Formats: sequence, C-alpha cells, structure tokens
Amino acid sequence: MRRVLRDQDQATEVRINRLRVQRLRLLTVLPAVVVTLLAALGPALAPHAAETPVGIPFGQAGADAWFGTDRLGRDVLSQLLYGGWGLLLLAAVIAVAVTALSCVLGTIAALRPRVGMLIERATDFVMLLPAVLGILLVLTSWPDAGAYGLLVVALLFGTPYCARVFAAAAAGVAASGYVEVAQASGETLPHLVFREVIPNLREVITAQLGLRFVAAVYLVSTASFLQLPTTLGASNWAVMVRENASGMLLNPWAVLAPSLAIAVVAVSVNLAVTAFGRGERG
Repeated sequence: MRRVLRDQDQATEVRINRLRVQRLRLLTVLPAVVVTLLAALGPALAPHAAETPVGIPFGQAGADAWFGTDRLGRDVLSQLLYGGWGLLLLAAVIAVAVTALSCVLGTIAALRPRVGMLIERATDFVMLLPAVLGILLVLTSWPDAGAYGLLVVALLFGTPYCARVFAAAAAGVAASGYVEVAQASGETLPHLVFREVIPNLREVITAQLGLRFVAAVYLVSTASFLQLPTTLGASNWAVMVRENASGMLLNPWAVLAPSLAIAVVAVSVNLAVTAFGRGERG
C-alpha cells in the first residue's frame, strides 16, 4: 500500500513539474508575443498617423499623446506602433534563412569532413572581422541593397558560426548505425542530409532559430541606428532612438519606449529558447 502511495506521489510530482515548465515557457515567451502582436496590428491601433504632428517637439505625455511627442512633435505611441513590424519581419526572415542554410551546411560538414574544415576556417575569419565593419562595407558599397543587403550581411557573418554549431550536433547523428547503413547502401548525400540527419536535429534547429532571431534584431537595429540604406521606413524603433536622443531629458519616452520594445523582444526570445531547451531535456 505504501509503495502504491509513493508511486502516486511521484506521478503527481512529475505532473506538477511539467505544469511548472509549461507555465515558465508561457511566461517567458508572452512579452515577445505581446510586442509582436502590437507591432503587427500597430497601424490599425495607432491613434494618429505616423508622420502627423500633434504637439510641440518633445512634449510631455498627455491625453493626445500618452508617451509624449518626438523631435518633430509627432505622437511617440503612434510612431512606436508603426515602427515595429518591418524590423521584426525582416529579423524573422533573416533568422529563418541563416538557420536553414546553416543547418544544411552543418549537416554536410558532419557527413563530409573536408567541408567541415572549410566551415571552421570561415568561422575563424568571421570572428576576427567585426560585424559592424561588414555592415558598413556591404551597405555603403551597395546603397540600393536595402533589406537584401542586410540579408547578405547576416548570411555572411551568421552562417559560418551557426553551421559550426549544427556540425557539432549532427556529428553524433552521422556516426549512428542507421546513417552508416544508409551510406553503405549507396544513398545520395541529399537523402542523408534531409531524410536521415536533419529530422533528428529538431531541438538544435529550434534553439538556433531563436538565437538567430535575436541576433537579426540587433543587426537590423544597428543598421537602422547607423542610418545605413534600408527599406524599413523612417519610423522604425532604431531610428526613433537615434533621432530622439537629443531630447531625452525633455521627453525620455521618445527614446525609452522604442529601446524597451527592442529589449523586450530580444530578452524574451532568449529566455523562451532557454526554457524550451530545458523542458526538452527534462
């Protein structure tokens, strides 16, 4: 009887731990979801048009402008709601592209060691070259690149390191018995990559996708803050920080609101990736 009760207590404890993990996942990802939804629905929710002045420059918060006004007298809240979707959408596209390419290259590197050596050399080179310098080189020499230029920068500087991570994760799968049997039976490299190895890298793909998204948010924000050629528009969050920095003492929300929006998305996605990873291992 005592053994049955002990087993029941253990089962109850396991269920409680699972509920805690699920709540942790929801709590960590909730801020990013809220900010993303506000960015997507922002133009419909904004009380004013993005470029319409509603008061004096750097005016204090009031009924017509909850976060006050910016350097041109525009509503900071409306600017915030208009300025997030382009940045987040481009960051998501970059994250998917870098993760997908890195996953394929890393898997090939695990199956073909010579490719792995090339990726290691590329990673060493990228780590020595600052990403900001790459942004300047690509976007200033290719002024009409816009979002495509940022995508090229992200692929050049993000893929080698990410592919190295995938290569390390895929090495164990490539050395397993069923992959060796598939190789011995003469299966092609695409079959080995897409049918045998990549389906077993789901956890790594999820983790890297989240991390690449955070890195892409910082990349796009940096390019916008430096006023390099992009197609994100004039009211994105990074541009708001740069243009309103001179009036931070007059209306801090003109700088703090977009800065907090970027930080909330980045930190929340990071915490969510960590929580999901722990949940899978648990």
